[in-house]
Amino acid sequence: MTSSTAVTPGRQESLLGTLAVIAWASKPESDADSPVTPFLMVYSLGDGRDGPEAGADALRSKLEETGLSIGDKVTDLSRETRIPITLLVEAEQAVLNLPFMKVQCPVQPEWEKAAHESGTAYLICALLPWPEAVQGKSVSEEELLAFLGDDDLVAKSAHCLLPVRRVRT
Repeated sequence: MTSSTAVTPGRQESLLGTLAVIAWASKPESDADSPVTPFLMVYSLGDGRDGPEAGADALRSKLEETGLSIGDKVTDLSRETRIPITLLVEAEQAVLNLPFMKVQCPVQPEWEKAAHESGTAYLICALLPWPEAVQGKSVSEEELLAFLGDDDLVAKSAHCLLPVRRVRT
């Protein structure tokens, strides 16, 4: 599993604290012929100035200001072009740009191939902090599934399909 990549916008001063990004690919178990889905997740370590709850509220505000809704609605950013989020995938790197953060995250070749073939990646911006998944530490599949399996994760996240861009030559 790819380890997380962190962005710390002045952690001591910021309500957000450290934001991290993790990438993984998933193939549906029910249909062997279905394509692999590339996922990216933005989450907080919960280490912001005023603690995890204030950090989650600040992240919610940033996501809503960006135009994303929190809950089970999946926003297709190929249709919602007014939302300023972009993803560039090239050379086993995913470069994610949101109005409040920019991060480059290493991705596996399978992830990059799936992103280019489908033309999209599924982005989850979780309001639940995940302090155990720190930068540079590998995250096991079991740890990722346990976090993703939290009953509140869907309700406390923004979800979107993000068009994949490439460097033009």
